[in-house]
Amino acid sequence: MSRYVVDANVVAKWFIPEEYADMALRLLNESHELLAPDYVLAELGNILWKKIMLGDISQAEAQSILPAFRLLSVQLHPIESRLGQALEMAANFQRSIYDCFYLTLAVEYQCQMITADRKFYNALQSSSLAAHLCWIEDLP
Repeated sequence: MSRYVVDANVVAKWFIPEEYADMALRLLNESHELLAPDYVLAELGNILWKKIMLGDISQAEAQSILPAFRLLSVQLHPIESRLGQALEMAANFQRSIYDCFYLTLAVEYQCQMITADRKFYNALQSSSLAAHLCWIEDLP
């Protein structure tokens, strides 16, 4: 079984047909153990709000996505105990602490963080943390 940390950009693609959605959907099978920080729900909610504001989805569609996510087998991990490490990583690599929580989890569990955030991926792909990053198109 493969283990991956999934960020909110990947999670959103499970429910919203957009670029890389087909690749993101490949993660939703029993051969993958999926992890995320518990605030992925807040980030997913923010993505849905933006999609509503842009007219990409209706409010009713957005409201149905949150409970649908909870039915998936994504292990949610509390951020509180990872705050210090995520802050250090954010400061060292000049990235948001929000993104670094995902990466902290990947380091802790010795796996890769699957991301669809090109800016974050590009900024760290040649860093010491590159082994813990996977661009969504590069899924094995």
